[in-house]
Amino acid sequence: MDTALFSPSSLFRCSDDDEEEDPTTFVERFHAFPGGMELLVREFSFHQLNANMLWPGTFAFSEWLLQNQACFEGKRILELGSGTGALAIFLKKLLAVDITTSDFDDLEIEENLAYNCAANGLEILPHIRHSWGDPFPVLNPDWEIILASDILLYVKQYPNLIKTLCFLLRSNNLKDNTRGKEIHLPYPVFLMSWRRRLGKEDEALFFNGCEDAALAWEHLGSRVYCISPRRDTI
Repeated sequence: MDTALFSPSSLFRCSDDDEEEDPTTFVERFHAFPGGMELLVREFSFHQLNANMLWPGTFAFSEWLLQNQACFEGKRILELGSGTGALAIFLKKLLAVDITTSDFDDLEIEENLAYNCAANGLEILPHIRHSWGDPFPVLNPDWEIILASDILLYVKQYPNLIKTLCFLLRSNNLKDNTRGKEIHLPYPVFLMSWRRRLGKEDEALFFNGCEDAALAWEHLGSRVYCISPRRDTI
């Protein structure tokens, strides 16, 4: 796995804190989510795959999902790069959707996801261990919506992520558009929230890669992007 551009744990360090982080320790705290929801989330103090904390995109995306919840009611949903599982837990509690989490093949991530589900009064959500670019464990995916927030940190992983997206989006028959209050989505669809931390040139590599793979993308506002197969390739 590539080394991240920076460690998110550094965002919470004091300048004079030079002690090495213990990868087995946790921080457990309440987070305020849109709609008056409060979630108790256990986060790693440090995790080598950066699955340790809630990134800014989680909260911004949650607000967008709340505003457009009609698009998600009754849909089967898969989240990529679930990390702590907070976004999936938010959606499950908000709409009781059928949602599956996924992340890198790492037991600690899976166990922490299960812990956070239980801490918020949920049964453990279905979880898939998967490294982007590898054969997907589900041969015939039928998720209508694939979600992710702030997963573009590893630039060298973009081709693998796009390969996985192509499989998930093209192995499922497209269905009729469903209109929410202001948007309509072609199912299956990948919805991604990305709060910029990269240079524009690096960020553009992902969207250019999508175009090269015949995936169309559209900015829906609030740094939320809709990605789906180009119609002329279906």
